[in-house]
Amino acid sequence: MSTGNSYYDDLRNKPEVIDPPQDEDLMEISEQMNDPSQNTLKPNATVSSSVRELLECPVCLNAMYPPIHQCSNGHTICSGCKPRVHNRCPTCRHELGNIRCLALEKVAASLELPCKYQSFGCIGIYPYYSKLKHESQCAFRPYNCPYAGSECTVLGDIPFLVAHLKDDHKVDMHNGCTFNHRYVKSNPFEVENATWMLTVFSCFGQYFCLHFEAFQLGMAPVYVAFLRFMGDDNEAKNYSYSLEVGGNGRKMIWQGIPRSIRDSHRKVRDSFDGLIIQRNMALFFSGGDRKELKLRVTGRIWREQ
Repeated sequence: MSTGNSYYDDLRNKPEVIDPPQDEDLMEISEQMNDPSQNTLKPNATVSSSVRELLECPVCLNAMYPPIHQCSNGHTICSGCKPRVHNRCPTCRHELGNIRCLALEKVAASLELPCKYQSFGCIGIYPYYSKLKHESQCAFRPYNCPYAGSECTVLGDIPFLVAHLKDDHKVDMHNGCTFNHRYVKSNPFEVENATWMLTVFSCFGQYFCLHFEAFQLGMAPVYVAFLRFMGDDNEAKNYSYSLEVGGNGRKMIWQGIPRSIRDSHRKVRDSFDGLIIQRNMALFFSGGDRKELKLRVTGRIWREQ
């Protein structure tokens, strides 16, 4: 969104990765926060919009954390943006120097704010300097779409993502804890880094994503199948699954724990945490003249006692 200030807009159009505040930067403020005699906070204290605006960096528009810098006229800027403005205040263009706005840092230490995932169900109220850490681990933070066939940027809770996968990605939905899938490829030597299959299973009141695809490993293609749990890792550990593929009187079996969709599809695939089938073995399982890939992957999901 344009602000009318071309200097700000130019900086915002050049995003950079900003490191979170370091522990030593928060140490002085944290000492006061952890002292009960100096830190009497009301559980549901509300913060006016004007105070929030004071804590918003004028360049990146993110919340500021120690060290917060200011110019001689009192205009503030976050530590991440300070090097980007070449030591010039973006508001008045005066030299920034190394003036630290301790007053604003102490004001921030006195605040309590709701989690930004409040709309997803989090009802917690957190001290300003603890809020960022909580949000990085909040159980209510939304999930990324688990579909791997595109760079889908959709976020949401599990019911929303299930509907999204069905309606927007046209993913097959199945009820039950067993599966039996057959994949046929006319030319198995043409392998791309693309998803072949994603199926969602509903069982035990939960949802699971079965991935089956080909990708290049060095000079040779391999085929991989793995399961992801639509929920957090601590819940995923309550379930196990097995996968089996075979033919010509031979078979391969994989047993494991489904990975949470908090772990990206690529992260799970590249860690080989699933059933891995080399192309030569896959063609052997296919039988015939080895010119057509015919794989049948079966498996089941169960809940650990």
